[in-house]
Amino acid sequence: MNKIIKTESEIKKMRISGKLASEVLEMIEKHVQPNISTEDINQICHKYIVQEKKAISACLGYHGFPKSICTSVNDVVCHGIPSKKKILKNGDIINIDITVIKDNYHGDTSKMFLIGETSILSQRLCKIAQDSLYLALKIIKPGIAAYKIGEIIQNYVEKNNFSVVKEYCGHGIGRCFHEPPHILHYKSKENNIILEKGMIFTIEPMINAGHAQVRSMKDGWTVKTKDRSLSAQYEHTILVTDYGCDILTWRKNEKINPQLFNKN
Repeated sequence: MNKIIKTESEIKKMRISGKLASEVLEMIEKHVQPNISTEDINQICHKYIVQEKKAISACLGYHGFPKSICTSVNDVVCHGIPSKKKILKNGDIINIDITVIKDNYHGDTSKMFLIGETSILSQRLCKIAQDSLYLALKIIKPGIAAYKIGEIIQNYVEKNNFSVVKEYCGHGIGRCFHEPPHILHYKSKENNIILEKGMIFTIEPMINAGHAQVRSMKDGWTVKTKDRSLSAQYEHTILVTDYGCDILTWRKNEKINPQLFNKN
C-alpha cells in the first residue's frame, strides 16, 4: 500500500495529537535561551508531555533513541541527541523536533529557534527553510502528484543559493510514527502518488547553507552537514482536505493560516 486514507474518527484523534505537539513547541520557547543545555530542554519537554498532557513521547526508545525530543544545533541536520554537555550560546540556531502519541495516534512537528544575536546567514537560512515549507503547503490539494511538493521546495531553496538534503523525507503518519507515502523535498517524478482527501503526512524540508551532503556520527543518530555549514528545518503534519489542507500542528503566531483553501 502506498498511501493510507484516514477515517473521520482517526482524523479527530490526529487533530488532538497534532495540537498537542504544537503546544510543546509553544511551551518550550521561553526556555530556549543562552546557557541552557539541550538535556534541560529535553527534560522540560518530557515532563510537559507526560505530566501536563498525559501523552507519550514517540521518540523515547524509538529504535533505541535515548531521549524524548531531537535537538539539532547549527550544523546538525537532524536527530541530534540532547546532552548536558551541549550548552546553547549566543548566535546558535537549534531545531527542536517533537513527536507525541495521544490515544495511539502521532503528532510530529519541528521548528527553528534563534539564540540571542544570530548572523544574517542564520536568519536567512531559517526564513528560507520555513518559507519553502509554506510554499509547499499552499499547493496541497486532492489530485496533485506528491512530486510537486519536492519540486516547489527545491526550486525555491536553490534559487536562494541553499541546498536540500535528499537522504531524509516527510512521511505518512497516524497510528505508526512512519507510514506510507514518502514525501520527498526535491524533484523526483518517481514520487508520483496522487494526493487524496484524508491522507495525513509530514512535510519537513532540511535546508543547508552549503552543500547538500551529510554525514552520520558514531552515536548512530546525529546527522551533520558534511561541509560543516549550517542547517535548518521546519516540519508540519498536514491533512489533505477537499478544499486544500489543514495544518494539524499549526502554532500561534505563524505567518500562515491553519486551514489552506488551495482548490480552484
